[in-house]
Amino acid sequence: MRRVTAPAIVDPLPYPGIAHILARRAEQTPDAVLYTVLTEGRERDVTARQFRDEVVALARGIAARGIGPGDRVGLLSRTRYEWTLVDFALWWLGAVPVPVYDTSSPDQIAWILSDSQSRAVFVENDELAERVREAAQGTAFPAAERICVFDTDTAEFSLDALVAQGSERTDLATPHDGVSLDDTATLIYTSGTTGPPKGCELTHGNFVACAQNTIPVAGPIMADGARTLLFLPLAHVFARFVEVTSLDAGITLAHTPDVSRLMDDLARFRPTFILAVPRVFEKILAGARFKAQAGSPVKKLIFERAVATAAAWSRAAQAGKVPLWLRARHRLYDGLVYSTLREAMGGEVRYAVSGGASLGEHLAHFFNGIGVYVVEGYGLTETTAPIAGNFPSINRIGTVGHPIPGNEIAIAEDGEILVRGSNVFARYHGLPEKSAEAFRDGWFATGDLGSLDEEGLLTVTGRKKEIIVTAGGKNVIPSQLEDPVRASATVGQIMVVGDNRPFVAALITLDPETLPEVMKGLGLDANMDPARAAHDETVIAHVQKIVDHANTKVSRAEGIKAFRILEQDLTVEEGYLTPSLKLKRARVAEDFADVIESIYTK
Repeated sequence: MRRVTAPAIVDPLPYPGIAHILARRAEQTPDAVLYTVLTEGRERDVTARQFRDEVVALARGIAARGIGPGDRVGLLSRTRYEWTLVDFALWWLGAVPVPVYDTSSPDQIAWILSDSQSRAVFVENDELAERVREAAQGTAFPAAERICVFDTDTAEFSLDALVAQGSERTDLATPHDGVSLDDTATLIYTSGTTGPPKGCELTHGNFVACAQNTIPVAGPIMADGARTLLFLPLAHVFARFVEVTSLDAGITLAHTPDVSRLMDDLARFRPTFILAVPRVFEKILAGARFKAQAGSPVKKLIFERAVATAAAWSRAAQAGKVPLWLRARHRLYDGLVYSTLREAMGGEVRYAVSGGASLGEHLAHFFNGIGVYVVEGYGLTETTAPIAGNFPSINRIGTVGHPIPGNEIAIAEDGEILVRGSNVFARYHGLPEKSAEAFRDGWFATGDLGSLDEEGLLTVTGRKKEIIVTAGGKNVIPSQLEDPVRASATVGQIMVVGDNRPFVAALITLDPETLPEVMKGLGLDANMDPARAAHDETVIAHVQKIVDHANTKVSRAEGIKAFRILEQDLTVEEGYLTPSLKLKRARVAEDFADVIESIYTK
């Protein structure tokens, strides 16, 4: 079994719990700005001292409502400052936050809040409060009796009312002293692609160790003066890791609850690094390409040459030798194209962190070529987000780098990635059998496939359970085909099929956001809806070219031989994607069984 070990840089850990990070930060650098709250028409900076005082006041109010150490409390909101405030207030008094996606259905809310035995819940607005009450009608749970609302006209349910309720208390001036690194810090439920979500018990030790050992290897990303704009859902472990690590590193953090405001908020806040899923990076490139295509033929040609030059420069730089002609061309396009793209991201972004899925080597090289190094990380909810990262010091685009210090990675005989170390979770909540099944001789079996090269760098190739075995016995990893197809601005989602079938095929959807621009580029009606476009011969031929390009990445036997364009996109709202944008393959296969069958019967 091939393995690589990264010894912990910080050991022993300096804090017994997450809230103690805040306590020390407020004591050592009380005037440092930890948060910038972006509100309509104005901004508010929150220093370490101010944040600690707000956390203490809220923790006292929560305690006054009968919530104590060890109690679980739900959090149902978009990404905003109040979420982080509640998170740290709960940790301050020793309680356990239980995040819930704001897009969750009443059934999903009922499952998470009842399974976790949450005793209260914080929600963003009255609409979400009503959804919690609706969820409680079918499955009664205590949290529905204690609902606190961030934005509400009902004073008795507001954060201000909660703070007022605890204003007479004098306790909790310091974090709860009964917490230890082995105690559960948060209960995060997996996305549930193959069944009911499982609650991962992540400890204070998981978060403290992860933050303390990531900061030293992150290099310039988390240097003095760093700022980041968080727009990923805080219900996701990746965003929670960033929330804790940013405070520990003294990074100024801002929140964006509405992604439609993202570009405006980037311009206002001007972060030095951003965090996103691959789809965001794909949209940035697609948007710039559409803008270029709308201009003159010369402008379009310049843009495409700039894209090719950026990727070529990045590959040459990684190899250690950039020819003079390539340097000159790169410098030319930096003034014409790259600087404009960087300005669109706020003007000061030099690093980005991508997680959740594979970014794709071409896209990573393109962003590196325009002056934004993309750190690809690898991890799961069970590993407190990152278990490996391709940091700037590594500079090996196409891999996900070395293990985070304090962790080990191994590759099993069947190619499965195994991990162990300080980032790995304690157990699944209330599921001792599932917890035991998840570990193999002390190693957590991730379910992902990958390889380690001679330098100990990890490359992730796909999901073990998603491997397709055709009728001819050929093993096909869907992600190797899906990632390059999904990278196209035209495609919304793709699901490769072919298990026990004579050949590999795919279901493809058109991206409704980019469709009007795609239609213009194809010389078609920009108002054509996805249902009509799915059957248009010009569109089908265009998608065929995208598929043909993806097929060059695999052998002939593994390539997509046929596809169908669905008349609708696959969305979270329709139940085809998890909140973290992973495909619910079984659900898609069930609902579109007739479409799949038509591919093979024809």
